[in-house]
Amino acid sequence: MESRQVALVTAAAGAGIGSAVAHRLAADGFDVVVTDIHERRLREKTEKLSSEFGREFSSYLLDVTDESAVRSVITDIAERKGRLDVLINNAGWSKIEPVAEMSSETWRRCLDVDLNGTFYTMRYALPIMQAQRSGAIVNISSIAAYETTAEHGAAYSAAKAGVLALTRVAAAENGRFGIRVNAIAPGLIYNEFLRRIYPDEFFEGYAEKRSLVGRVGRPEDVAALVSFLVGPEAGYITGEVYGISGGVYPVG
Repeated sequence: MESRQVALVTAAAGAGIGSAVAHRLAADGFDVVVTDIHERRLREKTEKLSSEFGREFSSYLLDVTDESAVRSVITDIAERKGRLDVLINNAGWSKIEPVAEMSSETWRRCLDVDLNGTFYTMRYALPIMQAQRSGAIVNISSIAAYETTAEHGAAYSAAKAGVLALTRVAAAENGRFGIRVNAIAPGLIYNEFLRRIYPDEFFEGYAEKRSLVGRVGRPEDVAALVSFLVGPEAGYITGEVYGISGGVYPVG
């Protein structure tokens, strides 16, 4: 029996994009490996996937800002599975503070999670994909990388803009190895965790006044796009950024 393709999804144990992506790729037939920094939620997510799909799934407790831990996890996946076909960089963090008042800790933490963490996973996944001469990477950015607004905070916006540049250069470097690298820039993809970051007025009237389709985004919307981008029908797509914001901020 042919082995399943292996997909690694970071920050996949919550109620947001990562969890939906892990579920969608499992439904697509991937051997999904999930990581997160929350041990209980990670265990529950893995058990849920195993129960629903009738096969075992792997998980690792991982802080993507810890380069040595990232290297160890990805090395272990390659040794145990014998391959790594897909990487979804979903880990993110934000704390909104004006530039004139922002703490150095907020700036560093945001760039460490959102940009450095994306680099670390790519740094250690790419040699594996190069050796097998195939692979697909999708980095989750944000429309915050483009917007002229104070809504998302400078640290988050800067980090997510960096993710786009990292995506494009990595695509240019790795196309000759059969590796495709793309990014997705979501708008408001709702989950309850966002209530801890944004004030209530951010959400008020969003669907009615800003979204062109009359609703906010769902994690499953992003998961469907990820499924396409890592699949064979997207074989001529690399170095691209796909907006998914209900028309709030069209990318391109």
